Amino acid sequence: METLLVLTCLPDQAAAELLAASLVENRLAACVNILQPCRSIYRWQGAVEKADEVPLLIKTTEACYSALENAIRAGHPYATPEIIALPVVLGLPDYLAWVAAETQTENWSSP
Repeated sequence: METLLVLTCLPDQAAAELLAASLVENRLAACVNILQPCRSIYRWQGAVEKADEVPLLIKTTEACYSALENAIRAGHPYATPEIIALPVVLGLPDYLAWVAAETQTENWSSP
């Protein structure tokens, strides 16, 4: 089972914690790291914007990705949230097995 590292950013700590807890509780992610706030500069609708955001590092599997993406979109305040999935090519086998075990589809509950 392929492990993924999914990145997203939320506008504040409270929103980040709420989404992270929901993803883990619903077994869409084995673990979510909530990082320190950062400053993002990006182009949106023709203008350069600046925003303080809270990045999340989400550990999941490819099998969970579609449901995870749907849950992020449903719980995210942005119209077009950053959702980027990166394949984990190498990692500690025991850790990768833990990610797989914590996100098994038969363990899913409804978000």
